[in-house]
Amino acid sequence: MNLTRLRHDLHRHPEIGLRLPRTQRVVLDALAGLPVEVGTGRELSSVVAVLRGGARTGGPVVLLRADLDALPVTETADVPYKSTVDGSMHACGHDLHTAMLVGAAHRLAARADELAGDVLFCFQPGEEGHGGARTMLAEGLLTAAGRRPVACYALHVFGDVVPHGVVATRPGPIMAASDGMRVTVRGRGGHASTPHRTRDPIPPACEMVTATQALVARGFDVFEPVVVTVGTIHAGTRRNVIPATAELELSIRSFSAESRRTVLDRLTRLYQGIAAAHDLTVTVEPVPVHPPTVNDAAATQLALDTATDLFGPDRAHTMPHPLAASEDFAYLLDAVPGAFVLLGAAPAGTAPADSASNHAGDVVFADDVLDDGADLLTELALRRLAEG
Repeated sequence: MNLTRLRHDLHRHPEIGLRLPRTQRVVLDALAGLPVEVGTGRELSSVVAVLRGGARTGGPVVLLRADLDALPVTETADVPYKSTVDGSMHACGHDLHTAMLVGAAHRLAARADELAGDVLFCFQPGEEGHGGARTMLAEGLLTAAGRRPVACYALHVFGDVVPHGVVATRPGPIMAASDGMRVTVRGRGGHASTPHRTRDPIPPACEMVTATQALVARGFDVFEPVVVTVGTIHAGTRRNVIPATAELELSIRSFSAESRRTVLDRLTRLYQGIAAAHDLTVTVEPVPVHPPTVNDAAATQLALDTATDLFGPDRAHTMPHPLAASEDFAYLLDAVPGAFVLLGAAPAGTAPADSASNHAGDVVFADDVLDDGADLLTELALRRLAEG
């Protein structure tokens, strides 16, 4: 299996969301001929494949996941395999993830007699905010092999976080929970010359913005951080008209279930208090996206030990801090112990500081990490199954 050719094909033809018919067909074709039991999703274009191990019947199950979907980003990088779809691009490296997991399937199938259990390959659409993991779980992902997995692993490439070819992960939180919040402040509109006859929502909305920063800075432990960004604020139509409403939209990141609950509750009470003080009303609507991505300590150590053995100690790093981005692999880690693992994929010789970030139109990922990723996933499955 030529993983570079497969990755380039996927990159040229990106698809967004839960319905990825061409991508699904490419994956099915790439798995054809392997001794795997293949199923597809009902509500999304997922592919699930089970490889039965020959060394132990009824042994444990290990799940390996790759995400399939692209982003609504216009590609500006000048690469020979550039996206052919206007406004769509594999800007987060999911084309690499898919090729790596296909590679692992081929490698593990060739060594099926050594497997002390079964491997569940999960090719998931809709990671980029479309709820793909939740849908696959609802459709029975964890029972696809007949027994629940004892561990799950996912590999994700980054250009600007870790150096080329370096494997990095950490125990505990590795990615943040992501939530949105819509805040609508309701007053009474009127003429700008007579503000005393109105209930102007704009000053309280501005007060909410500044009070949010104070709440974050003074209300949370620096070692249990939250990140709150007011991304939009909208009010009014003309300079001499006091509007009836003002609206804010927030992005909220947290790293534990407790912090997630606390920040949402405290923001809600803060905005209600400010509105009441100005004799206005406010509607606060939380918009949940993903919980925090939390790695199991033993699964994380296995990933680091495996990377060290495969690639050497200089290419296996324990991350000092989690990332404030979010990942829907979090839902699988809520159900099964496992680890989310980073792989540096900027072109060789490009420092992370000089690499474009994931989701940027000019990001470029290197093909020469494809075999490393496939080898790491393969060895993780073999070692975890051997543990029983």
